[in-house]
Amino acid sequence: MDWVQPILHYGGHWLVPFAMAWVIWRERWKVAGLVIASANLIDLDHVLADPIFDPNRCSIGFHLLHGWEAAILFILMLGVPKWWVRAFGLGALWHLAVDYGDCVMMGLAPL
Repeated sequence: MDWVQPILHYGGHWLVPFAMAWVIWRERWKVAGLVIASANLIDLDHVLADPIFDPNRCSIGFHLLHGWEAAILFILMLGVPKWWVRAFGLGALWHLAVDYGDCVMMGLAPL
């Protein structure tokens, strides 16, 4: 079952954004999918950590853009009139949800 976590993680980060875009912004789902997927750029905060990558570390609450303060900003983005800002905010929140799922599967966070 070790193969399930990477499929859920990378599928969640790279495939689900396009499915979400197709449901919400069907007339521009390809571009919206790219914007939602671009929210994975919040992982750039990992370069501030030492070590940059630790397979046994939960990103949620550890990295700058993976905390509750950033989540509030992402939620506020959902209220901005520009569709692409809402799409990015949605993507960032989805990114946090996928990473939290990883933490749960690794036993580092409660369900």
